[in-house]
Amino acid sequence: MPDIVMPQLGESVTEGTITRWFKSVGDTVTEDEPLFEVSTDKVDTEVPSPGSGVLTEIRVEEGDTVDVGTVLAVLGDAGDAPGAAPAEEAPAEEASAEAPAEAPAAAPAAPAPAPAAEVPQPTPPTPAPAAQSAPPAPPADAPSQPAPQPVASDATAGKLLSPLVRKLIDEHGLDPSTISGTGVGGRVTREDVLDAVDARTSGGGAAPGAAPPAAPSAAPAPSSRPAGPTVSPMRPGAGDHVEPPNRIRRMTGDAMVASRATSPHVITAVEVDYSAVERARQPRREEFKSEMGFSLTYLPFITRAVVDALREFPHMNASMGDGEVILHNEVHMSVAVDLNYEGLLAPVVRDAHAKRLRAIAEDISDLASRARSKQLGPDELSGGTFTLSNSGAYGSFFVAPVINQPQVAILSTDGVSRKPVVVRDEFGNESIGIHSVGALTLSWDHRAFDGAYAAAFLSQVRDILETRDWDAEF
Repeated sequence: MPDIVMPQLGESVTEGTITRWFKSVGDTVTEDEPLFEVSTDKVDTEVPSPGSGVLTEIRVEEGDTVDVGTVLAVLGDAGDAPGAAPAEEAPAEEASAEAPAEAPAAAPAAPAPAPAAEVPQPTPPTPAPAAQSAPPAPPADAPSQPAPQPVASDATAGKLLSPLVRKLIDEHGLDPSTISGTGVGGRVTREDVLDAVDARTSGGGAAPGAAPPAAPSAAPAPSSRPAGPTVSPMRPGAGDHVEPPNRIRRMTGDAMVASRATSPHVITAVEVDYSAVERARQPRREEFKSEMGFSLTYLPFITRAVVDALREFPHMNASMGDGEVILHNEVHMSVAVDLNYEGLLAPVVRDAHAKRLRAIAEDISDLASRARSKQLGPDELSGGTFTLSNSGAYGSFFVAPVINQPQVAILSTDGVSRKPVVVRDEFGNESIGIHSVGALTLSWDHRAFDGAYAAAFLSQVRDILETRDWDAEF
């Protein structure tokens, strides 16, 4: 029977947190049946069982964070479950049986203290000089005493901290020795670090090591102190409801902060006349929904236009590497999905460059539905080369999205509304008409290209949307 191990949920994922077991020890499990739910820094997902059998052992409890490849549980035959418990109890009984045997052995050792007491008698003079030289040492050693503690904490970190947890500790300037681990074997988990960060933010003593360095630096710059009260956390008042951010909300927030710190974000926007899109969309809305089971929105049209524009502007379909820009040959379109206002995921429409509008619409609907029901696989959340963020369904006017790292650009599709526009006839005469108009807002990484390139790309997207014969897509 195969062991149940922590799967590799994404290219850069090194650990995961078990958030829920769907089965208990002794339950029958069938292959591909959802067995547990795991949360990583990229996704919350249900993991199916790799085989059929009886769940004989659960080694990692809910809430524990472990590395990829760690054995989480054991599957066996129906007769294996009862046998596992006695096997574990036997060593415990043997240990308890050996304990009394060692107790008598300790009793004869009692006379030993007498010689031990005699040994210190010749040595009192020796400690005395050592003690005399010690007093001058404490002042010199006082600043160096904190050093041994970090050394001990580093040793602890090497044994108990995963790369992700260690990174979080470094980013927030925490001392690992001050964080109590709640994971298996006292392991410090991501949640433990986040709790320590929360405690420090709310005035707790989770990071006493960080306070002393701050005191000297605060003295020379008293003018910066008034800013402190403006960012101090609010205290809940009577009737207020306090709730901690959930895991996906925290991960989304961490990703956004990291992106803003990584890329020099610049914003470029254009206004688009969707009249050409409406001529193809409006007559087909009812038939399309009846046939496909979901509505025909503007998003597939925009996606199709972006895919075609990326062919002309390859530096948009790119990612930042180690001091280099990687231009991707294929277009894998990430589409940001709201998880019922609790966070974001960006599943990927694979090979969008090879799909027409109907196939793109179907993929977007399917990915969004499965993202909200936690049924996405790790491969469906990685490898995107460009991202679309769709706030238009809520009638937004202008949204400046945050880049989905390591990509170099993300496009926000905002609300489409009826507005007066200038219309020119075939003779160049102008008049006022009412058309469907909306904004497209591009956030881009200034390390990859400049403003003229971003503006030209957006202009190309707009021209495709306004001039293409969209009836041909159907």
